[in-house]
Amino acid sequence: MSDLRKVSSSPHIRDKATSSNIMRDVVIALLPAAIFGVIHFGVNALIVLLVTVVTSVATEYIYEKLMHKPSTVGDFSAVVTGLLLGMNLPSSAPWWMAVLGSVFAILVVKQLFGGLGQNFMNPALGGRCFLMISFAGRMTNYAYDTFTGATPLAVLREGGSVDVLQMVTGNTAGMIGETSAIAILIGAAYLLWRGVIDLKIPGTYLLTFAVFMLLFGGHGLAGTYLAAQLAGGGLMLGAWFMATDYVTSPITPAGQIVYGVILGILTGIFRCFGASPEGVSYAIIFSNLLVPLIERFTIPLAFGKVKVKGGNK
Repeated sequence: MSDLRKVSSSPHIRDKATSSNIMRDVVIALLPAAIFGVIHFGVNALIVLLVTVVTSVATEYIYEKLMHKPSTVGDFSAVVTGLLLGMNLPSSAPWWMAVLGSVFAILVVKQLFGGLGQNFMNPALGGRCFLMISFAGRMTNYAYDTFTGATPLAVLREGGSVDVLQMVTGNTAGMIGETSAIAILIGAAYLLWRGVIDLKIPGTYLLTFAVFMLLFGGHGLAGTYLAAQLAGGGLMLGAWFMATDYVTSPITPAGQIVYGVILGILTGIFRCFGASPEGVSYAIIFSNLLVPLIERFTIPLAFGKVKVKGGNK
């Protein structure tokens, strides 16, 4: 019996990366935008972020205890969900709304479908869209201290002009974590350096969106308008931190390209022809639902097989 060898299914290549290490890197990468949001919007933004993170972790812990399941709060996935949800809320959001969105994200979108690795859409975006549908007025109330009025995308929709530099630096109205493109790109650079993400999905997403806006945005080749669209709203945060979610994005290289193209087209459609000047959250969630179909048609052939008419050989 001592000569028997254990045989398991492939692949047999092992990687030192773990879920907790990856999620910890994502938390670190989100910190520049989160910290900027707190500095920009004040203490109320900090309260919103703390409430979403604490509630997300507590919901996951309590649910797993009640279901007699091993605790997974140590993998930092609940922290990432809470932080992303908080960054997708306005600083004026009341604490109870932050709690409700966090419970929905963790309990309904994540845990009821089997936990990490089983959810069919990004939990943070699921929570945000739930709140947007339920409390549209509060979710579009960006008034806090000196930062009041419409977001730059809303101004563009009405035909007004915006200061692109202010949008890039983040000195404008919007959700807590989406206003500063610079802070988001700093975090994205960290994830690229750590190898947590690559350029396939965010690069294809942003390029496709840019081409769509040039063709259908109604402003031709106006560089200022295109730059404002790229820097405005949740596009940067969504492209780098939510569209790249391992669980809800394709694993096939070709599928990731297709996924990015679909994201760019849908975001462009929502922004150009939808009722809201935004659209990133709904574009990502809708594309999440298409991932199984995308992977089905982009899965590579097994080694030694070639595609022939009528089937595989």
